[in-house]
Amino acid sequence: MFNLFLPFIFALGLGIGSFLNVVIFRLDGEKKFWQGRSACPKCQHQLAWFDNIPLISFLLLSGKCRYCQKPISWQYPLVELVTACFFAFLFFNYGFSPRMAIYAVYFCFLLVILVYDWRHQLIPDSVSLPAIVLAFFASWYLGLGFLNLVLAAIIGSGFFALQYFLSKGTWVGGGDIRLGALMGLILGWKYLLVALFLAYLIGGAVGLVLLAKKRKQMKSAIAFGPFLVIATLITMFWGREILVWYLNLLYL
Repeated sequence: MFNLFLPFIFALGLGIGSFLNVVIFRLDGEKKFWQGRSACPKCQHQLAWFDNIPLISFLLLSGKCRYCQKPISWQYPLVELVTACFFAFLFFNYGFSPRMAIYAVYFCFLLVILVYDWRHQLIPDSVSLPAIVLAFFASWYLGLGFLNLVLAAIIGSGFFALQYFLSKGTWVGGGDIRLGALMGLILGWKYLLVALFLAYLIGGAVGLVLLAKKRKQMKSAIAFGPFLVIATLITMFWGREILVWYLNLLYL
């Protein structure tokens, strides 16, 4: 039975990934994600349905627009493929369950934040604020206590708010404050600390690589939201193991 449903879950993930691409693309435009059909961002030609088949159309078109032959951003197939793989991973671990559905919704919000912040160095409130409200009730449903959630949201937002005011907005932005609250509501206060530690560890490692390759300078700005999202997703599934491992190191 599991093998029968897995292709369906994967295909569902591809379709939702395609929808997330539309959301990401239209967040900074006048057209809302539910308005009108998709068009090529280069030549503005409206795309036919067979040019919008998730992942398959990209491969059949060799990564180029059918009409203007300009290259299609790799963001589109990557978002679709990552979403499909993540949905399959959730189904493999949780089957058809409320936890699977809630984690899938968390992932969708977090992926939009990751890609948009990486591209524009901005975390839109139109994504983070609805996610915060949803995460509070969803995590409460999954068993995180009310006080845990409130404390986690305060710690997560307060951690970045302190940096924001100390640096007058040069270290982090207001979007990071909201993302910190969202992380806390998804993880709870204990695992929020794990995620923050991981985010700075991953961000520092990536920063060193970019400096070594001369892709960034010491004073260059780099979006921190993607590292917070990646750390949140890792902690969602392996936070307990990471925390136990770290505590064991302390008491060796």
